[in-house]
Amino acid sequence: MDQETFNLGIRKFLKMVGVNSQREIEQAVGKALESGRLKGDEALTARMVLEIPELGLKVPFEGEIKLK
Repeated sequence: MDQETFNLGIRKFLKMVGVNSQREIEQAVGKALESGRLKGDEALTARMVLEIPELGLKVPFEGEIKLK
């Protein structure tokens, strides 16, 4: 295994997940604010699962996103 290639692959994957996740969250919050489903002062529970089937890895993550 080439450690540098491995680390670069992990960083590239995490960057893609981070950028795309942020965009999806921003769009969903924007639509919810426009429709009145959110007021803008909520704290949203966020959950994500990292899964790599070949490794038998399935790790849940949970956090909070405050709007105000």
